[in-house]
Amino acid sequence: VQLVESGGGLVQPGGSLRLSCAASGFNLDDYVIGWFRQAPGKEREGVACISSHDSEPYYVDSIQGRFTVSSDDDKNMVYLQMNDLKPEDTAVYYCAADLSAIVVRNAPGRIVYWGQGTQVTVYS
Repeated sequence: VQLVESGGGLVQPGGSLRLSCAASGFNLDDYVIGWFRQAPGKEREGVACISSHDSEPYYVDSIQGRFTVSSDDDKNMVYLQMNDLKPEDTAVYYCAADLSAIVVRNAPGRIVYWGQGTQVTVYS
């Protein structure tokens, strides 16, 4: 069982990146998938989550309207499209999977599966 993120990089403010999260060993559509980020010296922050059981994805206020989470069940992939990036978006971004939406949104320390992270740096 494995989650692998990709798509991070360097971008100027206002730019865009699309992060990918590839799952192997299990079907992502059976799980709630969360995107998290952690900036240097800061606590991990939940950014967005998506589930095949919910009609609408969830987004934290700080990225609302700029980031979009989506999934491709055929490819067993989840994506995070990030537009209008700002320096404060600089962080390592992780995808994570759990069977419980409550765990993903409220108790991420209990999440079962995590990827290794991908660095996003927004610089002027």
